Parts: sequence; C-alpha cells; structure tokens
Amino acid sequence: MSKSYGFIEITGVVAAMDALDIMCKTADVELASWERKLGGRLVTIIVEGDVAAVTEAVEAAAAGAIKKPASYAVIARPHEEIVKMVELSASRWKNKKK
Repeated sequence: MSKSYGFIEITGVVAAMDALDIMCKTADVELASWERKLGGRLVTIIVEGDVAAVTEAVEAAAAGAIKKPASYAVIARPHEEIVKMVELSASRWKNKKK
C-alpha cells in the first residue's frame, strides 16, 4: 500500500464537511489535515490512504458535493517535502485539541 494524498478545495465550511463525509463514506481514507483561507470562504480538505481509495474518494466528492470544488487533486507517493507540509498543517489543529 502506497501513501497518497487527496485534496479538495471548496467554498464554505458546510460544503467542505459534506465533501469530507462523501470521501470517508466512499473509500477507506482518513482526514490528514484541513485549512481555511479567506475567513473560511475557501476550505481545503486533505485525506490520505492508498492511491485507489484516495482517487475514488476525491472523484466521488468532486461529483457529489453540494457545491462544485474550486479545485481538487490526488498526489500518489508524495515527495517527503509534501508530507512535511501536510504534517505541519495537521499539527496546527491537532495541537489545539491537547
């Protein structure tokens, strides 16, 4: 199993939660991180899992979310610098929970 990241950038927190719900119910993926930009107007959801699961999840969310995503992508076998960026992003909200 090769690690993979899936990204969906969508307008609004509600639409982002809907997209995340679709992704998690469609395939075996987990939330890796999320970011809000422009006061929450743009939300980026990042999921991780194997390449096939992430691809299926992102495609399902892009097609079925309540709003059309601004952009979306899948990165298979991400470079270690991408992994560091995602982990840094995740550490911001994981540290707040503690």
